[in-house]
Amino acid sequence: MELFSVPWWSALLAIILIDLVLAGDNAIVIALAARNLPPEHQNKAIIWGTVGAIVVRSAMTVGVVWLLKIPGLMLVGGLGLLWIAYKLIADTSEDEHEGGGATTFWGAMKTIIVADALMGVDNVLGVAGAANGSFDLVVIGLLISIPIVVLGSKLVLRLVEKWPMIIHVGAAVLAFTAAQMIINEKFLDPVYDGGETINYVARAATYIVAVVGVLGTGWWVTRKQVQNDSETQSN
Repeated sequence: MELFSVPWWSALLAIILIDLVLAGDNAIVIALAARNLPPEHQNKAIIWGTVGAIVVRSAMTVGVVWLLKIPGLMLVGGLGLLWIAYKLIADTSEDEHEGGGATTFWGAMKTIIVADALMGVDNVLGVAGAANGSFDLVVIGLLISIPIVVLGSKLVLRLVEKWPMIIHVGAAVLAFTAAQMIINEKFLDPVYDGGETINYVARAATYIVAVVGVLGTGWWVTRKQVQNDSETQSN
């Protein structure tokens, strides 16, 4: 693809749109994972979380052709992301009463890097496809995603501080992304991609089960934890 040609600019626009949509998920994960850290560590987690996301994406971009050959990759990534979404809202730790976010810098970093690795598949495949083999466009795509993730993470953190319910909105977005990854799994095409009514029903059911399952399970576990804490204090 010739540099600065019309197809080049068209591909760049597609990459920017992909980054705006998919890098937003990374920003949500970083913000939710870092929300319970002390203020002085939040910016540190955002910066290093973004660095981790870029490193993971860069490694995946180099091996994108190999990644495409791995059967079940999108399914495994989607299921893993569902677990991450659940962990971000479920209060299962005695030391975490703010809704599941990590309370230590390294705990937040672990959540961020694992989630980046799972979600990076979608972003890398999207950018690599839009770039049509143009390495300069792939690099530009990675660079564009940096400010989107950093600024997006800070914005989500501020919103969570004002409206804690946004934690559940963020988890729902991640669950929706996970369902999308599962639906895009190639060997599940007979289930989701047949064009029949049953295929549309299967897609809708996957989205609903993923989002409602994550939010419902997170709420139930948090409620049980609060009840157990109340019983312990009363005794």
